[in-house]
Amino acid sequence: MSDAGNPMAAGNFVWTELNTPDPEAAKAFFAGVLGWTFTSKDMGPMGVYTIIQNGDRQIGGMMKMEGAMWDGIPPHWMSYIAVDDVDAAAGKVESLGGKVCVPPSDIPEVGRFCVINDPTGAVVSLITFLPMGG
Repeated sequence: MSDAGNPMAAGNFVWTELNTPDPEAAKAFFAGVLGWTFTSKDMGPMGVYTIIQNGDRQIGGMMKMEGAMWDGIPPHWMSYIAVDDVDAAAGKVESLGGKVCVPPSDIPEVGRFCVINDPTGAVVSLITFLPMGG
């Protein structure tokens, strides 16, 4: 039986995230234009993570770009595509002409992700979620 109807199935875009140096300005803008609402959570050393909601549905997140790791990177939206095994998928990227920009890394209580470029230079993240409840 195919899992293609599951919105979280491998191969589907499953999350989008805004990285911006000014989350408050972005919140005001998208609340005004689209009616989105936001819930923020302090993630300790990782900073504040904001969940973007459209009505009662969580549709994405937002992070503040601060620190040297963001030097030279403009504000941007990052899309995440689900994969069954992020490490295995990342292992195929270079042989197919792409580049792994951020190697597979854990996101506590969420799963494991990596950031890649396709052969044309376009950027996307791959993610394997932890099983529900764990």
